[in-house]
Amino acid sequence: MNAPRPPIDAPRGRSAMRWLPLAVFAALALLLAAGVWLSRNPDRQALPSPLIGKPAPAFDLPVLHEPERTVSSAQLRGQPYLLNVWGSWCPECRVEHPVLTRFAESRRLRVVGYNWNDEPADALRWLEQFGNPYWLVLADRDGRVAIDWGIYGAPETFLVDADGVIRWKHVGPLSDKVVHDQLLPQLAALEQAR
Repeated sequence: MNAPRPPIDAPRGRSAMRWLPLAVFAALALLLAAGVWLSRNPDRQALPSPLIGKPAPAFDLPVLHEPERTVSSAQLRGQPYLLNVWGSWCPECRVEHPVLTRFAESRRLRVVGYNWNDEPADALRWLEQFGNPYWLVLADRDGRVAIDWGIYGAPETFLVDADGVIRWKHVGPLSDKVVHDQLLPQLAALEQAR
């Protein structure tokens, strides 16, 4: 015969249950504190690009102003260029446009526009309204080439060296500070390497 089991100590079980919500709260508080500590980087919106130091993805895209003409990535090799992703639908592109225009006027580097997911008429009207700082504007109307470049928003900007290797990427609008603190040192390094 089995011996009867002793009854469960009800008050003791309830006491343990009282600590469970406190333990869950403490664990969540630690997780939140760790997240805040890890996000102390001021540029936490920037995602590292796996393309830095690798050849730029190949493309063959129509020119916005001459849709019957295409330009390939191979044709752009030989000189470094800045590839700026923009669209007429992009409010932040308006914010960076004066900065990009000032940089393009320095003529230190070819600035290639990459019009992304845009209607050609809207893009042309936008350039007419705000000015065209680009040496050339490529049109990726359906966004297929953008996938290869890892583009997920506009504006985004890439520095590509003369050999077609991506050396720098910036996500978001260019500012004078970004140009001065990030782009110009990258450009100077390219110029010294020549």
